[in-house]
Amino acid sequence: MPPVAEAVKPAATKKSASSASKIMTEAELLAVSARDYMNDAQLAFFRDRLRQQKEELLANVRDTSEHLRETEATSDVSDRATQEEEQALELRTRDRERKLLKKIEEALQRIEEGAYGYCAETGEPIGVRRLLARPTATLTIEAQERRERMQRMYGD
Repeated sequence: MPPVAEAVKPAATKKSASSASKIMTEAELLAVSARDYMNDAQLAFFRDRLRQQKEELLANVRDTSEHLRETEATSDVSDRATQEEEQALELRTRDRERKLLKKIEEALQRIEEGAYGYCAETGEPIGVRRLLARPTATLTIEAQERRERMQRMYGD
């Protein structure tokens, strides 16, 4: 009988180990020491958040495609103009979301490469608060401000 109990025990241990790897909350993420910046738990949090955003955006794309296919042409000029304007707005929104999808893919790639959370220009930590606000950020706030000043000065 004891060998069976021992066989059951490791399975229970595996369950507790898997529950220990659950995704952190934002509060837990913010409570992590700066020394542990971009540890495995933080990376898992941002990977999960980015994947959720990606799924939402892909669902929007599917919804837009369905909506555009289902739209019936109307003979009233005013209604047609309104309909075309709504479609144009929806397509512009989806275009912005397509660009965001690309940034999300790039961020997920940086997580896999171990570069996520660090500034592309300086190599300094971007910061958890900034990444919470913009998970696709590649620059620290200071580097982003420098880039924006240069763009204003040189019109790039």
